[in-house]
Amino acid sequence: MLKKLIFAVSLFVAATASAYTIVDGSLEKSEIYPGTIHTYRISVPQGYNGDELCLYVGLDGILCDAPARIDSLASCGDIPQMTGIYIQPGIIYGKDGSTVLRYNRSNEFDATDARFAQFLEEELIPAALATAREAGYELKIKKGGENAMIFGLSSGGIAAFSAAWHRPGLFSRVFAGCTTFVPMRGGNDLQAIVRKSEPKQLRIFLQDGYSDSWNPLFGSWFESNQLMGSALEFAGYDYNFDWADGGHSVKRASEIFSDVMKWLWRGYPTPLEKRSTGNETISEMTSGAGEWVKYPYEPFEPNSAVAVYPDGTLRAMPDRGNQLSQELMDKDGSGYAAQRFYWLHAYNNDGLLKGGMTFDGKGYLWVITDAGIQVCDQNGRVRAILDLPFDPRKIATKESRRSRRSAQTPTRMEVNDGEIVIYTPEAIYRRKMNVRAATAGVRPKSEGQG
Repeated sequence: MLKKLIFAVSLFVAATASAYTIVDGSLEKSEIYPGTIHTYRISVPQGYNGDELCLYVGLDGILCDAPARIDSLASCGDIPQMTGIYIQPGIIYGKDGSTVLRYNRSNEFDATDARFAQFLEEELIPAALATAREAGYELKIKKGGENAMIFGLSSGGIAAFSAAWHRPGLFSRVFAGCTTFVPMRGGNDLQAIVRKSEPKQLRIFLQDGYSDSWNPLFGSWFESNQLMGSALEFAGYDYNFDWADGGHSVKRASEIFSDVMKWLWRGYPTPLEKRSTGNETISEMTSGAGEWVKYPYEPFEPNSAVAVYPDGTLRAMPDRGNQLSQELMDKDGSGYAAQRFYWLHAYNNDGLLKGGMTFDGKGYLWVITDAGIQVCDQNGRVRAILDLPFDPRKIATKESRRSRRSAQTPTRMEVNDGEIVIYTPEAIYRRKMNVRAATAGVRPKSEGQG
């Protein structure tokens, strides 16, 4: 059972003279969100002497009086010294420069794919640091997700969560309030993906109010946050929450902000641990597992089109959308009774890029996708999602990235006794895992109806 964590409210009184400087800037051009203009603010600790700083990224600008709270906490030694970057979502103006033609907030924030994380990493954060440099502040940011956090409310909350989920090496600490884990742009699917994915090194705090239902058309905000909380607990995350009276508001997040910051940064600089999941499929696979090891490229034959069951009685094949078909096989190799059968997860309602696939000794189908390695049980359901050591989109052809049809990434995957191997056009990747290779001609033990 989840137990409510009750915080004592910490109040900070800002000093008459601010102990930080605010620098304003804007990003006028973006390759990831074409046509948008993003404004931002950077808080620089007073008397900054060039030491390396941790990073705080706040979405929807400055909320919860964050610069003053951070300054006070850092001065007391409760959190490390950090700089803050406070970001507004993109806006697109008409040619006259005054008329707003598009607000891009939901498109950027509510999407569950990796675009916003990529935008922060490749465009916004570098632009903000350049702006600070132009203002005379050469900010040095510590590398690694353990040295950075991200905060957001509502759509900003899911943007904060998704950014850390896709880039744990960029942000490992997340504070998300009144978060839109609802059917706007697939946020309701995230709790299922969390349950099925190998745990990432993240520390996460969720906040919401009992009466939060900003727009009932999309469902209950509070119930969706509880579902995500349950998923994080099941998956073994260093996770905490605050469910309290109130609705869709910044009020409660502001009240508990200082205590949440102390909780997120407790023990720093000790690295966050990678914890155990309640997902038995992943626990079994990763028992005694190692990390991915990269080896030089060797010529290989892709196996991305078809995977044949160990005893040769059926095969998995590409199909429409984010599914794969399964058909039975006659002794002469002909197929019959084909059905769409294997159902795969995708972010942001997008078409998956699919690559190498193969069966293991349990009769499970392993499929390389741009949402990770998805492992389907005998009845066609994904039970595990493992992170890939490379980005399939970078090795796919331009045509396949555009059409996103099946089998577009030229890769080969093998499940051997005690390891999995992936061949790509750039390198070979191996990882020790508790897995068993398929034995040719031998039918795996049936799992029945499931």
